Amino acid sequence: MKVLVNGIGNIGTTLACLLFDFKADLNISEVIVFKNKPQPWRQTDLNFLIQKGITVKTSADTNFNDLITTVDYIFDTTANGVGLKNKKRYQNLPQLIGACAQGSEKGFGIPFMSGIKNDHIKNQKFVQIVSCNTHGAAHILQTLCGSNLSNLKIADFVVVRRSEDLGNHERLVTANVVARHLSLLTGTHHAIDIKDLFKAIHIDCNITSSDITTPSQLMHSTRFNIEFNTDILPTQIETLIQNNPFLATTTKFDSNLIFELGRRYGYQGRLYNHAIVLTNNLIYTKNSIKGWAFIPQEGNTLISTIHAFLLQTQSKIASQVIINIQNQLLIKKW
Repeated sequence: MKVLVNGIGNIGTTLACLLFDFKADLNISEVIVFKNKPQPWRQTDLNFLIQKGITVKTSADTNFNDLITTVDYIFDTTANGVGLKNKKRYQNLPQLIGACAQGSEKGFGIPFMSGIKNDHIKNQKFVQIVSCNTHGAAHILQTLCGSNLSNLKIADFVVVRRSEDLGNHERLVTANVVARHLSLLTGTHHAIDIKDLFKAIHIDCNITSSDITTPSQLMHSTRFNIEFNTDILPTQIETLIQNNPFLATTTKFDSNLIFELGRRYGYQGRLYNHAIVLTNNLIYTKNSIKGWAFIPQEGNTLISTIHAFLLQTQSKIASQVIINIQNQLLIKKW
């Protein structure tokens, strides 16, 4: 199967390398990446991918509309809003089995995250991989409240955002910036997106959210406040977190340290857990929990992206393959 990664940025480059490294498991014959308007100073990045064995195409040497007629699946990792525009092109490709786009491209397809009723995107042509903060909050909720959120009374999340990717210098703020609540009932887009994710599998999620952007380029954090329908013991919560491979734990309070450990020990220097919970900083009552988690924004959507590809292309061994990849990428303690 021939696949295309459209967009060679922070997500696209890492995704392309993962697809190439696991291409035998994923039944991929060729990994192609496309870069629109390549700048001369980016040539070293492209050379790295070429030397790895990835096929690199650019707008300088390839017609994009012709290229997409030759591939079986497209991973769209372009800038905000571009993926939605590209969908119009993808819809007219009869040979295309499927395509996915990243979190900003709301409306591209069915919202998806690994671990949330995976079967509902089988044989679906278009899937939206939900955002990094949606991954973190949704998996904390499902882990602690049950797969159908039956033990959730209400949850509130405060997302503390980094301002931009580490390699950029375009949107770095100089002071804390509070986000506008888009809904007077739900809050910021984070809770709206989480509600939509669970709505896709017919589950109602009672959640609100706020967010603030800080002068940081390393990691997001989230402060959660979850109230349960029933009493729950701290030991039960600890067990639930330990039993979920996507949730990691830490006793470190400094995100710089977590980020650095990811550079040292993470596969390709990334963190792939959906959230990293500070287990020594939780506040319990008999029916609630409050605490903090770090969100690995550069890596925590990538397993879901590969998983979506397997499900959309109807791989008969999707479960086996994704578990094998998880085992190589996920680390439980940081």
